[in-house]
Amino acid sequence: MEEAKVGKSSRFKRVCVFCGSSTGKRDCYQDAAVELGKELVARKVDLVYGGGSIGLMGLVSGAVHSGGGRVIGIIPTTLMDKEITGETVGEVKAVASMHQRKAEMARHSDAFIALPGGYGTLEELLEVITWAQLGIHKKPVGLLNVDGYYNSLLAFIDKAVDDGFIQPFQRHIIVSAPNVKDLVQKLEEYVPVQDAVVATLRWEKERFGYNSFLQADIAR
Repeated sequence: MEEAKVGKSSRFKRVCVFCGSSTGKRDCYQDAAVELGKELVARKVDLVYGGGSIGLMGLVSGAVHSGGGRVIGIIPTTLMDKEITGETVGEVKAVASMHQRKAEMARHSDAFIALPGGYGTLEELLEVITWAQLGIHKKPVGLLNVDGYYNSLLAFIDKAVDDGFIQPFQRHIIVSAPNVKDLVQKLEEYVPVQDAVVATLRWEKERFGYNSFLQADIAR
């Protein structure tokens, strides 16, 4: 008698995916977006993303939705005409600004994954890395380094460590892998690395513009 298959499980309820509103010129980027969506469904993890229906955003959200997973898209009203075409999937939450979009995506998520993308993806990624560095959150941050797409960024970060701009232990804030399964497994096993002094600060009470959007659950 064949043994029943046991579904995958995850310690995350929701994962935020940063990615491009373009598909890129290589099939491997598109394949990775679809594969990531399917992996989230297999692990019963909800998707939080930028709300667009085009590019890699549309592919990952479509894969999650078609697999029966929950999709939460967060998008500024000013970008809705540009990044949404046709029928949307899942829940779409309109916000007033890019800052609020990023803060809401972070607030709703337990981990972050960056697929290939451009300026916007890089800016979103670096902000959540900086928040981890400052002790604002303890959530893992992963780079899906499809076919070496992020090699130059990782080399830059290593250079910054070598030249004393980033502390060596902070290099491990970022988790990276070339494929979906390895990356997700690394995120599942991630242990936060934070400066003990910084981690004790009550950032949500500081006046840096975060406390309007970053509610208490971002620090869990």
